[in-house]
Amino acid sequence: MQLREPGRCVIGVIDGGLSGATGRYVKRLSDLSGLYGDAAAFAAAAVEEGGDRIVYEVQDYRPSGATGDLIFGVTRMVPGRIGREYFLTRGHIHARADRSEIYTGEAGRGLMLMESPSGETRIVEIGPRTVCYVPPYWIHRSVNVGDGELVMSFCYPADAGQDYGIIEQAGGMRQRILDDGAGGWVAVDNPDYRPRPQARIDALFAGA
Repeated sequence: MQLREPGRCVIGVIDGGLSGATGRYVKRLSDLSGLYGDAAAFAAAAVEEGGDRIVYEVQDYRPSGATGDLIFGVTRMVPGRIGREYFLTRGHIHARADRSEIYTGEAGRGLMLMESPSGETRIVEIGPRTVCYVPPYWIHRSVNVGDGELVMSFCYPADAGQDYGIIEQAGGMRQRILDDGAGGWVAVDNPDYRPRPQARIDALFAGA
């Protein structure tokens, strides 16, 4: 059996970089169309100077896609809002939904918004050196609620995969994170949310 070589990467806490990364992708504002509740505010932001700016960037290290291996990396998200709603990631559940994930805050102030397939919600605040455990079967999305960049490292099983459609099919996540007008945040119900059919929920758990 041919063993893989050990690897070494260094996290750039200031710039959100990952030395030795094997992959990188960015999401611009235009890539996040339809995720925010205030469509008029999104349209206005899209035509402002620099409107189609990068909202977040991911760099990762992928030794392989084999069961038992790990993928790790860094997410860097800029601060900002669409209307009162804070900048966020697309969010996902793992394609193999029984896989978990770890996020560690490196810089900034953010939240991990989580939702069970049946619509229960949990919110974990993330700051520097905060470790957030996302259990199996939880949909999760990162939100930058600070004034500076949110930098988080992450690690998950290499065979986990991502399913982004589960959020879109439900009209978004059950809650949205808004600026409370007093320097903090508030979670409010998403009026467009549609509960998942029981058959969809059962299929998620049956696929484990």
